[in-house]
Amino acid sequence: MTDSPSYVPPRVWTWQPGNGGAFAAINRPTAGATHERALPVGQHPLQLYSLATPNGVKTTVMLEELLELGIAGAEYDAFPIDINAGEQFGSGFVAINPNSKIPALVDRSGDAPVRVFESGAILLYLADKFGVLLPRTHAARTECLSWLFWQMGAGPFVGGGFGHFYKYAPSKMEYPIDRYTMEVKRQLDVLDQRLAEQRYLGGDDYSIADIASWPWYGALVTNKVYDAAEFLDAQSYPHVLRWAAEIGARPAVKRGVRVNRTWGDPAQQLPERHAASDFERSSAHEP
Repeated sequence: MTDSPSYVPPRVWTWQPGNGGAFAAINRPTAGATHERALPVGQHPLQLYSLATPNGVKTTVMLEELLELGIAGAEYDAFPIDINAGEQFGSGFVAINPNSKIPALVDRSGDAPVRVFESGAILLYLADKFGVLLPRTHAARTECLSWLFWQMGAGPFVGGGFGHFYKYAPSKMEYPIDRYTMEVKRQLDVLDQRLAEQRYLGGDDYSIADIASWPWYGALVTNKVYDAAEFLDAQSYPHVLRWAAEIGARPAVKRGVRVNRTWGDPAQQLPERHAASDFERSSAHEP
């Protein structure tokens, strides 16, 4: 890897392990399992294997919102996947997500287990399964899904683009930081203009569109990821800030962000979740 403006790509690219960046040790250009590792299975029909990154938080917030609505069938076991240790390349995890990315869900409530991978697919699956957090009328459902898939397409520019080059790349490079900052600010402006007109992304009602977007954009403007709120001039997006604060105050969201979290404030960590009482026990153990 070079920052030189005279860099010429080779005719055929060759992988150089450890080629820089915070996650170089676990990145590779091939798919599939690297080792045998069975996944644990808890007592509930829904089994989640994840980590409290923004994509992982989408699913835990969704599950906690379902439980907040009194849907007993949404009880779940959540097991952490240590991506820094390469656990996403274990045979058990690859069997439920061949893309080796968190989160991944297994629904064991039917005759045969159903695997669901990719965070947007998990949100849609759970919304359809339980009939909530997704509008039922055709026009409203379509609007909600448009914003859900907007986040799926926009998110990589935030994480793999802006986040990588601003926060994690081994050296600061003006061109990629400038390019991805411009795009992330454009996305924030898209959200701000929408949220100036509507309380939530899909309209009047909170939905999976908000659950998908909040862990990324809410975290950006409140300085929870990349330490970049000042750099992005987050105060210039007042409607995003209003939306971020409103969603962040929801009880289910406060619980969901703790699940599978293994870093930061110990009071906010709940590496495994198997019952609602786990939150109380975790808090009780803090000094």
